[in-house]
Amino acid sequence: MREVWIEYGNARLSIQVPDHAVVITPEMYRDPPAVDPVQATREALQKPLGLPPIGDLVKRGDRVVIAFPDRVKGGMHERSHRRVAIPLILEELDRAGVRREDITLICAIGLHRKNTVEEFQSYLGEEVVRAFWPDRLINHDAEDPQGIISLGEDEFGDTVEFNRKVAEADLAILLGHVLGNPYGGYSGGYKMPTTGLTTWRSIRSHHVPQSLYRDDFLPVSTGSHFRHQLRAIGRTIEARTGKRFFIVDAVLGTEAQILGVYAGAADDVERESWTLAERRTHFYLREKFDVLVVGLPRDFHYGPGMGTNPILMMQAIGATLVRCFDVFTPGGVIIAASICDGWFNEDWFPATREVFELLKGVSDRSAMRRFEEEVSTRSAYVTAYRQAFAYHPFHAFSMVYMGGLALRHTSAIFIVGAKEPAYAEAMGGIPVTSFSEALHRAEKHVGKNPRILVLPGYLTKAPVHLRYAGG
Repeated sequence: MREVWIEYGNARLSIQVPDHAVVITPEMYRDPPAVDPVQATREALQKPLGLPPIGDLVKRGDRVVIAFPDRVKGGMHERSHRRVAIPLILEELDRAGVRREDITLICAIGLHRKNTVEEFQSYLGEEVVRAFWPDRLINHDAEDPQGIISLGEDEFGDTVEFNRKVAEADLAILLGHVLGNPYGGYSGGYKMPTTGLTTWRSIRSHHVPQSLYRDDFLPVSTGSHFRHQLRAIGRTIEARTGKRFFIVDAVLGTEAQILGVYAGAADDVERESWTLAERRTHFYLREKFDVLVVGLPRDFHYGPGMGTNPILMMQAIGATLVRCFDVFTPGGVIIAASICDGWFNEDWFPATREVFELLKGVSDRSAMRRFEEEVSTRSAYVTAYRQAFAYHPFHAFSMVYMGGLALRHTSAIFIVGAKEPAYAEAMGGIPVTSFSEALHRAEKHVGKNPRILVLPGYLTKAPVHLRYAGG
């Protein structure tokens, strides 16, 4: 046996695993070489893919929107994509004669919480914030009746509702981060506007069981119906506004370092950026595993309490399975360490407690769909989203559905170290007091001497997607 440390709340948990267990840490990820972000961005802007340069697309008097991802991903260091790209884009617009007062910066939060001015400063830099805050540096508001435009339905019958300022701009420049993502393979490309600048009614077209529980959603893929839905919504927006998005995407590494920058038309940027992103994101293994072990920090990705809020805890487990499904034995077992103490962090995630209570009354996650309209339109939750920096209520449902994937594709999910075991049980997990107990009980499902994969640090860095290379 050997000792491995995995995340557990604000600390780490020591576990003993068999010598044959495979342990993959972020230090083992093989990132392609980083590039100089300033030079790479300048070159991408000068020679965009499938579109003319920015200077040929705008003139004095034109209105321009620069939309960018929120705090959830992308890094906050001095050479991060948003911090580097926005000033360089502004230089291009200055040379084209576009006035600063005709430029608006929009944070594409989708159904995430609005970012504060302090958060903007942390990842955009004080100079940009000072130049545009507060009137021309704003958060997307998916519930603003004056700020949303309806564009009908796309080819799949999905609702297309979009940010009015972006739709009516003479040029919409969209920044994205091409990182491995359980929802459709990668962030960036068409995913950025279709999840970041739409509404809950548009997002519920795809972040629901009818899309997530299809066979083609697993393992994580850019060829899933889910990804086709994102592309269809994005293309519908472009067709009905008569304007194409100018995408500026950066492929990021484990530490949010820039590996490459691609600008231009969405389809072209997706195709070229994904080629590089695959080199970074796909981590190949020559065996499949019966037991997957992961530790949940208290705070990560969506914010404080993600590892304690039971709905978000199970979402993280589901997302991990999606990323690792290619090397996971069907009907295998997941062992996750989580303090699971029932802190919902209702300031940030106000709807999750009610959704949790509703979830206890259904036998299948798909049955939660009948509650979506009532909860997602409740004035207290909508007001919290619009005015109190809280997540939109429908976000809780989308988290439930991703968590449901873990339950559908495992024979058991053991939660090690839950402070309030009832919360783990309500989510479909099996609370246990120790890792050794979980491993012992796992053998009843997968047999003696199971193949074990341990992922320390998996949820603390930009995760890879584990791929089966054959044995």
